[in-house]
Amino acid sequence: QVKLLESGGGLVQAGGSLRLSCAASGYTPGGSLSRYYMGWFRQAPGKEREGVASVRPDGTTSYGDSVMGRFTISKDSAKKTLYLQMTSLKPEDSAMYYCAATTTPRGSGSSLDLKFYYNWGLGTLVYVSS
Repeated sequence: QVKLLESGGGLVQAGGSLRLSCAASGYTPGGSLSRYYMGWFRQAPGKEREGVASVRPDGTTSYGDSVMGRFTISKDSAKKTLYLQMTSLKPEDSAMYYCAATTTPRGSGSSLDLKFYYNWGLGTLVYVSS
């Protein structure tokens, strides 16, 4: 089973940028992430976990409305690493950010739905100061 480890979180001022990484380890089919649906989610205190961005095996990406145009998801399948480039950060982007992955989607819902994924990392904290 794949294991996911997020990194790159931290404290940044509003308007700044951060790049999150999610490194996969353990068994992955084909030795890469090429067959995986992968996503970034976030959860702020007192709020539900929400989908931020996702990328399908064919490279199709999806973004939540609140991050469209500011965040970019990318995947280096050979390096087994998922990235989230975040720009023009706002205080409301502050949250724990989680990486998720699955080779077989759970159900037929949106790839920005947390129910879509079987595998999760432990998260990395992002705090944006005003």
